[in-house]
Amino acid sequence: MCRFLLLYIFVYPNMITPLGQIEAMKKKRVLFLCTGNSCRSHMAEGFLRALNGDNYEIFSAGAKPAGYVHPLAIAAMREGGVDISSHQSKSLDVFSGQEFNYVITVCDRAREACPVFPGAAKQLHWSFDDPAHAEGSDEQKMAVFRRVREEIKHRIQMFLASENKRPDGSHDI
Repeated sequence: MCRFLLLYIFVYPNMITPLGQIEAMKKKRVLFLCTGNSCRSHMAEGFLRALNGDNYEIFSAGAKPAGYVHPLAIAAMREGGVDISSHQSKSLDVFSGQEFNYVITVCDRAREACPVFPGAAKQLHWSFDDPAHAEGSDEQKMAVFRRVREEIKHRIQMFLASENKRPDGSHDI
């Protein structure tokens, strides 16, 4: 029986079966934390999912969730080719007791509110301006969302490049 099971896993690793769920468990789990879970954490979640979602389970949450995803964050990400319109603002309490390979705070307040996240193998901090506090005309506010979007995209690309480095410093292709 055991030999058959191992052969089955080897031959059919991506089947949507209970054994396929074993394959999904190999994905690294990433949680992006922000204060309100309305902009930056959703942008980061969206980019990581779009750029390498096959290798990660990606989530976002907030220390004090706003209860909505900011419409300008949705619009800015849509312009960047990523749809986050179905995302929902969530409390970090939803993820209490869960384990993650990475917990990444994307604002200073979230890092202060959650200096240590139990269950995080690695905790990283990436500080981005909060575009929700942008002032000025609609176009000026949108320019801030676009800038933060590009900063987050660049940081996600750097994260993925570092994840794909081999011990000798070369990269997987």
